[in-house]
Amino acid sequence: MRSNQDPELLRAFAAELKVRRTALEISQDALAIDANVNRSFLAKLEVAKTSPSLTSLFRLAQGLRMEPAELVSAVAKRYRRELRAKRRAEGSH
Repeated sequence: MRSNQDPELLRAFAAELKVRRTALEISQDALAIDANVNRSFLAKLEVAKTSPSLTSLFRLAQGLRMEPAELVSAVAKRYRRELRAKRRAEGSH
């Protein structure tokens, strides 16, 4: 079965999640507790191995002390950068 995950989107979400968490100076354990998600799931998110459900996204935003829309907007900006980087890399071959 083929995965329908978008690697660039996963990387963008992972990067934004980790940046926001470290800016708050909280551990994965602390965020997992605050967001009511499993710490191993959070770890997989931060290394772009999985994507969050809508419920998890809202919980993570709450744990990061931000609005879900703000988190999605920040991820969207990173995603556009990931896509540009991918196009540049493909163009250099």
